[in-house]
Amino acid sequence: MSARSFKQPSQEEIERRRLVGINPETVSNVVSTDFPGHYPGEDNSWNLDTFKQKLQVNFHKNDQYDSVFSLVGIDASVANAYRRIMLSEIPTLAIEDVFVYDNTSIIQDEVLCHRLGLIPFTGSREGLRWMQWYKKGPPKDDPAQQHIFQQSGEVIDPNASVPRDNNTIVLELNVTCEWRPEGKELARQGERDPNKLYINSSVYAHQFQFHPQGQQSEYFSGDDAIRPVNPDILIAKLRPGQTIHLQCHCIKGIGADHAKFSPVATASYRLLPSINIKEPILGADAKKFARCFPRGVIALEDDPATGEKKAVVADPMKDTVSRECLR
Repeated sequence: MSARSFKQPSQEEIERRRLVGINPETVSNVVSTDFPGHYPGEDNSWNLDTFKQKLQVNFHKNDQYDSVFSLVGIDASVANAYRRIMLSEIPTLAIEDVFVYDNTSIIQDEVLCHRLGLIPFTGSREGLRWMQWYKKGPPKDDPAQQHIFQQSGEVIDPNASVPRDNNTIVLELNVTCEWRPEGKELARQGERDPNKLYINSSVYAHQFQFHPQGQQSEYFSGDDAIRPVNPDILIAKLRPGQTIHLQCHCIKGIGADHAKFSPVATASYRLLPSINIKEPILGADAKKFARCFPRGVIALEDDPATGEKKAVVADPMKDTVSRECLR
């Protein structure tokens, strides 16, 4: 069959195929059908130029810690692939080893180390690309893991298993809680706010000190120095006389290796709700119809023909697809 003999479906038919039907008791049209051979006489082969023309990325919110955007013109499976890439395939920095010199806080060493491992760090992108992967062998005191490693046949480069300036970032945390000069007098007067009584009563992520090693100062300096993504992450609380002094080694990794390397707290996607009001809904019925949806989905406007309030779709993104309007 030549390319000229292919037929093109109507725009209404294309819209019908791409929408998932939300019915009172069922969900219909849940499988993508835009692939070659599904519809006889139609050319549904994938074309790069057509894909580029249809693809749109619309940002609705893009803050430092939160981003919401719409992907238009792609299949849900592709959107899910982007989600999985963000979760598990983007290299980041995280603490791998913690050397505790002194910890007299109420948090046990192992709990504190686990908490430190989940703190996200950032720095120069160029420096992150320059860093090599640090690979660790199986624990020497775990024969089972050593046997599994030997059976796998994997060979680790000796240079990759030794901390170096191109695969390990060194951070230090050294904090001691002390009384403020006027703290004891305030305490006798009944003051209970630890920030007014003590120095370093709370240990935060911004108190980490970055110690460049070797060539690291060429890549991680100034605004590009290694630092926590959120400087106000609370690590521990101390009282006078308590100290936390430790050294941390950060390495580069991906979320597929461990969740601590995932650059996003969570990444999710959903299909954009499509609400089509087939006939005018006026007056009291319009108000009842609006209450069937989350606030902001349906708006009420004046109908010039009748003078009554008419229900219109305002923001379908706020809809949770509860099907309350179908009950």
